[in-house]
Amino acid sequence: MDFSLEQLAHDLKTAQEFVSHRVINREEVIAQAFCAFLTGEHLLLQSRTGVGKSLLAEQIFAMFEGASIFRVQASKEQQPDTYFGGLDIEKLKSGKIFHNTEGSLVESDFGFIDEIFDANDFTLRALLSLLNERRMIRGVQNVPANIHTVIAATNYLRISEVTEAVLDRFLYKSIILPDKDPLVQFKISAQYSQHSGRVLKPEKRIKYSHLKKLQLMISGIDTTYKFAISAEMLYFTNLVIRHYEFSRNRTLRERFKGQSTSAFSDFYISPRTQAKSLDLLRALAFMDGRTLATTQDVEKLYYIFATVGLPEEVQAFKKSFHTINSALNSGNGFEQIRILLAYETLLEQIELDHTILHRPLNTTLSNTPLRMTLLEWLKEKVAGIDQAVHHNKRVLEHFIHDLVPVCDEVRELKLALEKETTRIFQHIEN
Repeated sequence: MDFSLEQLAHDLKTAQEFVSHRVINREEVIAQAFCAFLTGEHLLLQSRTGVGKSLLAEQIFAMFEGASIFRVQASKEQQPDTYFGGLDIEKLKSGKIFHNTEGSLVESDFGFIDEIFDANDFTLRALLSLLNERRMIRGVQNVPANIHTVIAATNYLRISEVTEAVLDRFLYKSIILPDKDPLVQFKISAQYSQHSGRVLKPEKRIKYSHLKKLQLMISGIDTTYKFAISAEMLYFTNLVIRHYEFSRNRTLRERFKGQSTSAFSDFYISPRTQAKSLDLLRALAFMDGRTLATTQDVEKLYYIFATVGLPEEVQAFKKSFHTINSALNSGNGFEQIRILLAYETLLEQIELDHTILHRPLNTTLSNTPLRMTLLEWLKEKVAGIDQAVHHNKRVLEHFIHDLVPVCDEVRELKLALEKETTRIFQHIEN
């Protein structure tokens, strides 16, 4: 098999650069789009007319070979069969809704829906399960869909209960604003005069089967090769997301100060979106030639949590990232989190197996970040004391109590683990 992660990483970077040369001054949106393809999620492009949304989508599609593509211009008159395939008339006569899905969005790998919010709510509602669960559910027909990534374009947002649900299915969102910079305009004109708005075929295309295999690895479904996120990086990521959500809502409250709460909706990051962001972390690490996610990947999570193209949203996320990152880097915050999370793992093991407390801690803690720290603390505090069960409990209680947090984020974790320690040990004693 000619599948190579190293070669695929190189080819994807080359493809991204190719698209960036073809679609001028859209590097950030293009990087976001490739992340959508790597994670198997959908992308919504919003802009005024004539800024190249269709060209961007089609040029990205052209970088892959072996993928079937469904294209449609949405309109209010369309019914779900535009997307799902025509109805089987014979089965309809017997009262069953059954679509012939051949050539439809259901059996396509990529999709492009232009002016998606021109579609009526009935059709949009029918698309929800297809976009999210990758299943077409219509009447008695319930079939899996091939869909990997859909790019949708719109000139406007139409707000309703249904369209909000549709927006939630597009994990990645961008607003493309017209750029009137003279040099940018010159480059766009030069590209147009040379290629007349045509999609260009690259010298080398990426096999869709390779993209699909990579996406399954990034999502953890295919375990042939693993992209990792350390425990402390996972905890750090959640701290940044929480800070960003809080700061966005604080900004909203200040903006609508004095007005009723019904004047605005809280900014909310769902647990589903938060979990999906981990796939993006692994994708970003892969694109940078790494197997382990780092803080520089966390900074780019605004691809999911902000609307690319809206500077205030992007800057708000970056501010949250730098606030938390600076707090943890001001001392040994990351190391303290690493130790505390290892301590939390030990507590979980003790809760499942109380006999762990009968064993010497130095053997129980072998190959964990907690081992050296705890052993050094033991030498200083309680050297030479026996390893009885009551002693092990006391050691762990005193160890967590004596740890001095370097910042509020670490302090919060420490306090939570002190409560967890008390709860588990009280349960054991009872």
